[in-house]
Amino acid sequence: MNAHSYLDYQAAEPGPPVLAPGAEQRWVMQYLPLVKRIVRQLSLQANQVLDREDMEQIGLMGLLDSLRRYGEPDEAFGRFASLRIRGAILDELRRQDWRPRQVRQQVHKTRDAIRTLARQLGRQPTDEEIQQHVGLGEKDYHDYLLAESCEAIESLDELLQGGHEPFADNGSGFEERLLQQRLLEQALARLDERERLVLTLYYQHELSLKEIALVLDVSDARVCQLSKQAIGKTCRFLTEKA
Repeated sequence: MNAHSYLDYQAAEPGPPVLAPGAEQRWVMQYLPLVKRIVRQLSLQANQVLDREDMEQIGLMGLLDSLRRYGEPDEAFGRFASLRIRGAILDELRRQDWRPRQVRQQVHKTRDAIRTLARQLGRQPTDEEIQQHVGLGEKDYHDYLLAESCEAIESLDELLQGGHEPFADNGSGFEERLLQQRLLEQALARLDERERLVLTLYYQHELSLKEIALVLDVSDARVCQLSKQAIGKTCRFLTEKA
């Protein structure tokens, strides 16, 4: 993330800026730590498709786009920019097929096997029962849980970027944005305390799933499950209210 890349982007996107160039650059430097935190968070899920420097460059473009859409930053800008930065990086990861087709097929196969086992048992199977039934070792099972959690995160990100984020650039007025804010608050209120904490740590504090596991003192597998549960409930609520 250097001055050369910044100037290249300015030249490529010469549209009229909301901020004066000097002010824009100062805000970019102030919010660079936000870009770095999000890159650190996502790099553990990117499966080495992009290196950190490339992810930071893409995140910087997302930050610049945020500044030009939002205008003068205020206390709410960080939330708006975070979603734009994350969205820019995730879009590039999807473009590069960061989860190859074979991996996605294996995830779907494992998911179907777990559903079959749950029907047979009449309850949600334990981790040990799942591993034995599907024939997965501990590492492969953890990889499956991480893939499931990442898919859920992508789904929520896409939903938020579709206009449910309280500061999304969808041309809505203040009243509609306030309504969106309340919808998100209602969605979070429906979660239990630990699920709500997982989403808060992930989206507001930009911690990775592994870091959240350390904060909560639970296994990586458990935090993947909690994040998937929390995101699933949030997505269902927002979809119903759309």
